[in-house]
Amino acid sequence: MIRLLGYFFGLACVAFFAVAAVVAVYLASVSRDLPNYEVLASYEPPVATRVHAGNGALMAEYAREKRLFLPIQAIPDRVKAAFIAAEDQNFYTHPGIDFWGLTRAVVNNVQNIGSGRRPEGASTITQQVAKNFLLSSDQTIDRKVKEAILSFRIEQTYSKDKILELYLNEIFFGFNAYGIAGAALTYFDKSVTELTIAEAAFLGGLPKGPANYNPFRHEEAALTRRNYVITRMAEDGYITASDAEEAKKQPLGVNIRRGGSSLFASEYFSEEVRRQIIEKYGDKALYGGGLSVRTSLDPDLQVMARASLQKGLEEYDQRRGFHGALGKVSVEGDWGPELAKLPTLRDVPEWKLAVILNVSAKSVDIGLQPSTVGGKVEETRTRGQISAEDMKWAYRDAKGERKTARSPEGVLNPGDVVYVQPVDGKDGSYSLRQPPKVQGGMVVMDPHTGRVLAMVGGFSFGQSEFNRATQAMRQPGSSFKPFVYAAALDNGYTPASVILDAPIEMVSGGQVWRPENYGGDSAGPSTLRLGIEKSRNQMTVRLAQDMGMEVVAEYANRFGIYDKMPPLLAMSLGSGETTVLRMVSAYSVIANGGQQIKPTLIDRIQDRYGKTIFRHEERTCEGCNFNSWAGQDEPTLVDNRERVLDPMTAYQITSMMEGVVTRGTAAGKIPVKDRPVAGKTGTTNDEKDAWFVGFTPDLVAGLYVGFDTPAPLGRAGTGSGLAAPIFGDFLAKAAKMSPPTKFQVPAGMQFISVNRKTGMAAYEGEPDTIVEAFKPGTGPADTLAVIGMDSQLPPEEILKTSPQTQQAVTSGSGGLF
Repeated sequence: MIRLLGYFFGLACVAFFAVAAVVAVYLASVSRDLPNYEVLASYEPPVATRVHAGNGALMAEYAREKRLFLPIQAIPDRVKAAFIAAEDQNFYTHPGIDFWGLTRAVVNNVQNIGSGRRPEGASTITQQVAKNFLLSSDQTIDRKVKEAILSFRIEQTYSKDKILELYLNEIFFGFNAYGIAGAALTYFDKSVTELTIAEAAFLGGLPKGPANYNPFRHEEAALTRRNYVITRMAEDGYITASDAEEAKKQPLGVNIRRGGSSLFASEYFSEEVRRQIIEKYGDKALYGGGLSVRTSLDPDLQVMARASLQKGLEEYDQRRGFHGALGKVSVEGDWGPELAKLPTLRDVPEWKLAVILNVSAKSVDIGLQPSTVGGKVEETRTRGQISAEDMKWAYRDAKGERKTARSPEGVLNPGDVVYVQPVDGKDGSYSLRQPPKVQGGMVVMDPHTGRVLAMVGGFSFGQSEFNRATQAMRQPGSSFKPFVYAAALDNGYTPASVILDAPIEMVSGGQVWRPENYGGDSAGPSTLRLGIEKSRNQMTVRLAQDMGMEVVAEYANRFGIYDKMPPLLAMSLGSGETTVLRMVSAYSVIANGGQQIKPTLIDRIQDRYGKTIFRHEERTCEGCNFNSWAGQDEPTLVDNRERVLDPMTAYQITSMMEGVVTRGTAAGKIPVKDRPVAGKTGTTNDEKDAWFVGFTPDLVAGLYVGFDTPAPLGRAGTGSGLAAPIFGDFLAKAAKMSPPTKFQVPAGMQFISVNRKTGMAAYEGEPDTIVEAFKPGTGPADTLAVIGMDSQLPPEEILKTSPQTQQAVTSGSGGLF
C-alpha cells in the first residue's frame, strides 16, 4: 500500500511539473506579445474641444468621444465610491486580480448553468484598464491571460489612485459619453462635483452595460441597478443607511444634454469657428485635442442681430404671400404621434408645429406638436386658435400680386401642417408663420479690433447650414461706392469736388454700356457728397474714369474687399462678388480712422494643459510686465497695424456717409438719434441683392438680403427699402448697451461752409449750404469746375437739368468748365 501511494505521488509530481512546465512555456509565449504598459504614464485620451463666447458661456462642444479629462483629485469621494462599490469592492486591497471575487463568480456561474442567466464577470478595475487601454475586447483565453499578467504589472508600477483615474476617464457610459466628467454633463447637465449620491450611483452602474440600463428604454432596470449600487455603497461603509434610503427614493432625474450649440442663436458663429479650427489645426485637434476656444461672440448682440434679420426676412416674405402648408397629417383620431415625427426648426423656438383641426371664416383651430421624451410621445394634446386677423398676410398668393382669399377658409384645410407663434398677451392665441424663401447674412464687428461680435448666416441654421455671412459671394452694388470716393479723397479730390451726373455711354469690345441712376433721372453737376448721399451711378463711373480704375482696384484690394479686383469701370458700381464679412471689415477700417484690421471670430485658443497656442491680439504692451512700480513710465500699447487710409480721408468719407443716413438713400430708416451713424445702401442690378453697411464710432454692422439663387426682389427690394430698416432695427437695440460717442476729428481738419450743389464757398446767409471738412491746403473751389463735362452732353443741356448750377453761373459766381 505504501509503495502504491508512493507510486501515485510520484505520478502526481510528474504531472504537476509537466503541467507547470506547459503553463510556464505558455505564459512565456503570451508574455512576449504583451503591449507596453508604460505608455499609461503618458496617457492623453481624446478630449472634447469646447468653444466659449466672449463672456465665457459655452457655445458648442466638438468630440467623437464626449470626454473631459479630470485628475483623480478633482473627483469627489462619493463618486469614486459608487464605481468601486459597483465594479470592484476590493479594489484598494487586491494585487490586480481579485481571487475571492473570481472564485465567487466561478461558483455562481456553475450553479447557474442551464438557468439562462448571464455569466458573472470578475474583472477588477485594473483588469478593465488593461483591456480598455492595451488589449482588444475579444472573448478568448489568451486575452484574459494577457489581461491578468498586465494587471499585476500595472499594479506594481502605478498607484491605486492613478489606476482609478485612468479608469474613470476612459470608460464608456452610452450616449457617446466617455469618462466621468463627460457622463455627468451628458446625463445630468452637471459637473462631477455637483452629482448627488443617487446620480453618482446611477453612473456607477452604467459601465456594466450602458445599453441595458438606458434610462428611457429600460427605466425599471436602470432604477434597479442604481439602487443596487446605493446598497453596496452603504454596505461597504461609504454612505450611511439613512443616506442610502433617501437616495433610493429619488427619481432617476436624467436630463440628457443634447449635442451642438449650447448658446442660443450661436449656431452659425460656432460652425464658422469649427471650420476655422479644422483649417488651422486639423480634425484630430478639434475632435480629440481638448482645445479651449474663447471667441469674440457677444451673446446679447447675437440675439439682437438674429431677431432683426429674421424680422426683416419674415416681413418681406409675408408681403409675397403664403407658400402653402408644410405637409399633411390625418386628423381622424389621434394626430399627436404622426405630428410628433415631423422635424422642426430647432433654432427658432418661438415657432411651434401645428396641425389644422378645423377652419372657419373667423378662425382656425389648431393642435400643437406634442413633446417627445426618450422616444415616447407625451399624452397631453395642446390646442389653440389662429384668428383671421393674425393670418391676413396669407390671403395673398405666393407671388404677392393679388388677393386670392377673403378668409382662412380659402387658405388652410384640416390636416395641413403649419408653423405658428404665440401671440403675446393672449393665451391660446397664435399667429401663422412660414419659413421665408428669401435669405440673407449679417455681421457685427468691433471696428477697433476686428473682433466679430455677432454673425447670422441665414434665417435658421436648422433650415440651412450655409453661412451667407462668410460663404455667399454676392455683388455689393452701391455699398462699394464709399471706397471709390475714399480713393478719390485720398488722391486730391474733396467732398466739394463737382462731377457731372448725366447719361454716359461706354463702348468696349463692341459692347455698349450705359449705366443708369436708380430711378432713371440725372442731377447734372453735383458734389461728391451728393453723389454718395443719393448713390448716383453715373457720377461714380465718371469719377472712377477720371481717377483711373487702377487706383480704385488698388484701394479695393488694400481694404480686403477683393483679392485681386480687375480694373474695369463696371466694378466701380460693385459688380464684383465678395462676402458680408469682407465688406464689414472694410467699413471698419473707415470707422477706426484708417487702420488695417484682421477680422477674427477667435480671441484665444488654449491646449488641454492651458497653454495659449493662438491669440488674436498682436499689439505689444511695453512696460506691462513689471511686478511693482518704481517710478517708471506708464505702460504703452504699441499699435503696429498698417495704415490703409489717411485719417482725414476716413473722417471725410464718414461725414459723407452720415449724410446718407440723414438726407440720402437711408434717410428715415435709422431711428437712432443719440449718436452719429454713417452707412451706405446698396442695390444690385434688377434688385437681386439689397445691402446696407453702417457704423457708429464703436460698432460696425452690415447685411445683405437676397435669394440663394439670385432673382429679383421686386418692389421695395432695395438697400433703402429692405436692408437699411433691418440695420436700423438692430442698431436701435444695440445702442442701448453703450453710451453715445462721437467720431474723432483728426487734428488740422478745416471746416468751411459750402454750397451743396456747386461746392463753392458759401457767402453769409446763402441758403442750401453745408459745413464741409477739408484737409489742410485744400478748400472749396473759386470757380465751378465740373469733372466729366467734356462728355456727350453740351453745357447748355447740362444747365437745363440743373437750375441751381445755371443760377450760380449766370450770377457770376464762377466759370463753367
